[in-house]
Amino acid sequence: MELFRTALLFAFTALAEIVGCYLPWLVLRQGRSAWLLLPGALALALFAWLLTLHPSAAGRTYAAYGGMYIAVALVWLRVVDGVALTRWDLGGAAVALVGMAIIALQPAGN
Repeated sequence: MELFRTALLFAFTALAEIVGCYLPWLVLRQGRSAWLLLPGALALALFAWLLTLHPSAAGRTYAAYGGMYIAVALVWLRVVDGVALTRWDLGGAAVALVGMAIIALQPAGN
């Protein structure tokens, strides 16, 4: 259950960061409305707040978070950008998620 809760929190954190970066990208690269910068800023503020909910030290949280970010970014690539994932994408995401789990679920005091 702890792994599921931790993974879900990391997934929401990653999604907030990706949305917060994607919306300005739409404005700057695709000429979309500057109004997208407002929800982008809110998403980045949500991202920062979600990082504070993790119980580990900040550096450890960021290290573990990176694994989930990779997986969520690849889901975004498939769902939003419509790019087919390769076996290399899936294998890399699996390795990253195992790394995240090792870092996030280490025994206390080690």
